[in-house]
Amino acid sequence: MIPNFKIEYHLYEFRDRAGLTDRSLAELSGISKTQINQIENGRANPTLRTICILSLALDVTPADLFSIRIIP
Repeated sequence: MIPNFKIEYHLYEFRDRAGLTDRSLAELSGISKTQINQIENGRANPTLRTICILSLALDVTPADLFSIRIIP
């Protein structure tokens, strides 16, 4: 049986580390500022394509941008 889990996105941490505003990441990646904000605030689940685009813009691996937390 698969346990309950939550996908946590780390977009803000990497964007902040890169010194980018949400607007500048939007311009760099072509992903809207609104969608970036929704991902960072846990209100949107990005597609794998979106994760890959953001990872390329931030020069990190796609796997860096999220983790899975098991919910007891």
